[in-house]
Amino acid sequence: MTNDITILICEDQTLMRHGLRTILELELGMKVIGEAADGEEAVASYQALRARNTAPDIVLMDVEMPRMNGVQATTALIASHPQAHIIILTTFDYEDYVFDAIKAGAMGYLLKDVPATDLMATIRKVHSGEPFIQPRLANKLLIEFGRKGRNPARPQSYHSSDDLSPREIEILKLLAEGASNRKIAEQLGLAEGTVKNHVSNILSKLQIENRTQAAHLARERKLF
Repeated sequence: MTNDITILICEDQTLMRHGLRTILELELGMKVIGEAADGEEAVASYQALRARNTAPDIVLMDVEMPRMNGVQATTALIASHPQAHIIILTTFDYEDYVFDAIKAGAMGYLLKDVPATDLMATIRKVHSGEPFIQPRLANKLLIEFGRKGRNPARPQSYHSSDDLSPREIEILKLLAEGASNRKIAEQLGLAEGTVKNHVSNILSKLQIENRTQAAHLARERKLF
């Protein structure tokens, strides 16, 4: 059908990417015309499709991808192709990710646990020019705008591990493997209280709330 909404999927996890393609191609009026496994490939794929006069109507963009993350890829695409309609589709609902993605020019932001019907509805809204953010994320975005406004000099955060000490990185790796404080203490020859203090410092530096988020972030960012 000539009126199909054409879609470029940008996702580094092969199973997720193929799953999205299957779901989308089962939906009447939608057509996947390209895939990308990292941020650089996302930008290159969009440009190649556009050069053939087949630029996608919608770009589904994961945040955490190798070589160039989703926010960086979105920034690059919008800079050269401001007409691009980009929807961020990710596991992250952290305020900074929502803020930075929208600031970069994304028109939509969805978590990967949304029902397929919500994904399709968002694609159609964004295709018609209507920005959309999940209601549960909208408050986070407002909070982040307020926080950025109160602290304009604060640098953007991507929950980087750059500020972690070698010992904290070592502990973060063990957290990502599912180790308890006691197990970490035994393995590193530390007191359990010392490990607890290190974990608290890690959470503070990464600006996250609990060890589960720390482990998830470490795995998603492929820190190790």
